[in-house]
Amino acid sequence: MPAYGPWTRRRFLQATGVAGLGVAAGCASEPGGGPGGGGQATVPAPSTTFTEPAGRLSGGLSILLWSHFVPSHDTWFDRFARRWGEQVGVDVTVDHIAVADIPARTAAELQAGQGHDIIQYIATLSQYEQSVLDLADVTQEANNRWGTQLELCRKSSLNPATGKYYAYAPGWVPDPGDYRRSLWEPVGLPNGPSTWQELLDGGAEIKRSQDVQLGLGMSQEIDSNMAGRALLWSFGGAIQDANEQVVINSPQTVAAVEFMQRLYRDTMTPEVFSWNAASNNQGLIAGELSYILNSISAYRTSQGTNPQVAGDTHFVSALAGPEAAIAAQHVMYNWIVPSHSRNADAAKEFLLHYTANMASAAYHSKLYDFPAWPELVPQLDGWLADDPFGSTPPDKLAVLRNAVDWATNIGHPGPASPAAGEVFGQYIIPNMYARAARGEMNPEQTVARAEAQIRPIFDKWRQRGLVGGA
Repeated sequence: MPAYGPWTRRRFLQATGVAGLGVAAGCASEPGGGPGGGGQATVPAPSTTFTEPAGRLSGGLSILLWSHFVPSHDTWFDRFARRWGEQVGVDVTVDHIAVADIPARTAAELQAGQGHDIIQYIATLSQYEQSVLDLADVTQEANNRWGTQLELCRKSSLNPATGKYYAYAPGWVPDPGDYRRSLWEPVGLPNGPSTWQELLDGGAEIKRSQDVQLGLGMSQEIDSNMAGRALLWSFGGAIQDANEQVVINSPQTVAAVEFMQRLYRDTMTPEVFSWNAASNNQGLIAGELSYILNSISAYRTSQGTNPQVAGDTHFVSALAGPEAAIAAQHVMYNWIVPSHSRNADAAKEFLLHYTANMASAAYHSKLYDFPAWPELVPQLDGWLADDPFGSTPPDKLAVLRNAVDWATNIGHPGPASPAAGEVFGQYIIPNMYARAARGEMNPEQTVARAEAQIRPIFDKWRQRGLVGGA
C-alpha cells in the first residue's frame, strides 16, 4: 500500500473495531442557554469513539487548519485531537489560522519542505498534488468501513488523470441562499427567491424601497469564487467540460456575465469588490443585506449576537437559471499530508479516527459540517428537521437535507484537477464578473480575458500529465 511503510491490509482491518469512550464534552454551548435555547429538549452530543491502532505510534503530529466560522467546533476539535494523541502515544499539536492565510502558508511549507504533518483547507488543494502523499489507501479504507464516499467529495480529492488522491475529503458544507424573510415578503417572495431572475427582481425592489442590498461578492475571496460558479453553471456555462477541455468562452458564460452586470447595478454597491470571506456574514448579521450565498455560519453567529436577525433568516436551495439549479459546495474539506511529513502513519491513523467521529464534528459545528460518508451521521436528517440548537421554526434547516442533490465540485462538470484548483486560487472567475460590473470591459471582452488566463493553466498541467484530455 502506498506511503504506509509497515502498514498492511491485515493491520488496517485489525483497527476497525470501535468502542464508545463516553468522553464527549456534553452539549455544545448556545447563547441564551443550552442547545435547545428556543425551549427544545437538550440533545446530548454524540459520544466519541476510539479506534485502537494495531501497531505502535509515537513521535509528534502537527496539524494546521482554519479557525472555524463556528468556534464551538474548534473547542471540540482541539480537545479531541489531544485526547487521541494521549491514548496512542503521539504528541499532537494543533494550530488554527485565518482561512485566508491557509493557501499562502501551505505553499510556503511545501516549497520549504518542512512544516506541519497534516494541513486542512476548506477548498480543493489539487494544485499541490506533486508535493503531497497519495491518500488512496486512507480513502479506500474509509470506503471499506463506511460505504461509498459521496461523488462530490471523491471528485474533490481524486485526480482521475493520475489516479492519485491528492487529498482526503471526509466532509463538506452546503452553500444555500440565506435570506431575510421580512424583506422578501413585501416583494411577494416570503419563501425567498427560487431563481436568479427572482433574485434580481426582488433584490432590486428591496434595494429601491427598503434600501437594503444583496450580498454576492466579486472579490479575491472564497465566497465570491463559489457564487460566481453557481451563476455560471446555472446559465449553462462552465470553465471546463467533462473531458477537462476549456470551454469558458461561450454564449452561456457571456449571458451569465451580462446578468451579473444587471444584478450589481440594480441590487448592490461597490463594497462587494473588496470583501473578504467574512464580509457577507457580517453584513447579514448586522441587518445590512437581504440575501447572501453562504453556509449557516452567519445564522449561527446571529443567534447569539442579533437574535432578531436570526429569527428573520431563512434558507433556500440553489437558484435556478436558464439551464440548471446548481451550486458549488460552500466548503470542501481537503486534508493533505505533505511529502515532508515526519509521521505519515500517525497522520493517516488520525484522519480515520477523525472520520469515525464525524457525528461529533457535525454536532459541535452546529450542523455546519456534513459527512462524506452519510452513514456516519445517521442523526443528521433528524437534526435538520428539528434543530437541536434552537431554530424557530425547528425545521428551518430542513432545506439542507437534500443539499447533495444540488451541490457539485468546483471543477464541474469535470473533476477538481490541479488546473481547476489553480484557476480557483487565482480568483479568475470573480475577477471576470467584476471587470464587467465595474464597466472596465464588456461581457465578451472580460470572458475572452478569462479564457486567456485559464488556457495556459490547463496547458501547463496537461503537459505535466496531471490533467486529462488531448
